[in-house]
Amino acid sequence: MPKFLFESERLGFSDWRNADVEAMIAISADPQVMRFFPYEATRQQTLDFIQRNNALLDQKGYCYFAVVEKESGRTIGFTGLYDQDYESEFTPATDIGWRLGVEFQGKGYATEAARRCLEYAFKVIELPRVVAMAPAVNLPSINVMRKIGMTQIGEFVHPRLTDNTELRNCVCFEIKT
Repeated sequence: MPKFLFESERLGFSDWRNADVEAMIAISADPQVMRFFPYEATRQQTLDFIQRNNALLDQKGYCYFAVVEKESGRTIGFTGLYDQDYESEFTPATDIGWRLGVEFQGKGYATEAARRCLEYAFKVIELPRVVAMAPAVNLPSINVMRKIGMTQIGEFVHPRLTDNTELRNCVCFEIKT
């Protein structure tokens, strides 16, 4: 079992290791997982994503962490914190986000992981505020935001999705210490 930066009851959170890479490439290329994103990620895009996250972890002590199911030792996706600076009334801000493989959805893992990452954000990193954003059609993620105690603070057209009529209308939630 790998050493984790921190854990929840069923999950371990870590930097991105070689053992996590192929699982994340498959997850990010899965059309069902990526149905609320404008495209499935290529192998290189996922490798770049992993590299950016490890750099952010080194710099700030947080990132979208690799998440491992402790019982099986399998990488199930990511959950964590990331700095967002695209143009909106809610940014710049640190957001919480998640992406899990299809077989790990519907088991409460996203909620468990997000709660634990918020605890890490407020108690370890000492962030005063965390936001979460999603397309308004992404009801599963919005449901997780509500379950972890976040409150909707607005709606906006995402500047990176203006050409995507299905995904451009987004919601923003927040939680403060």
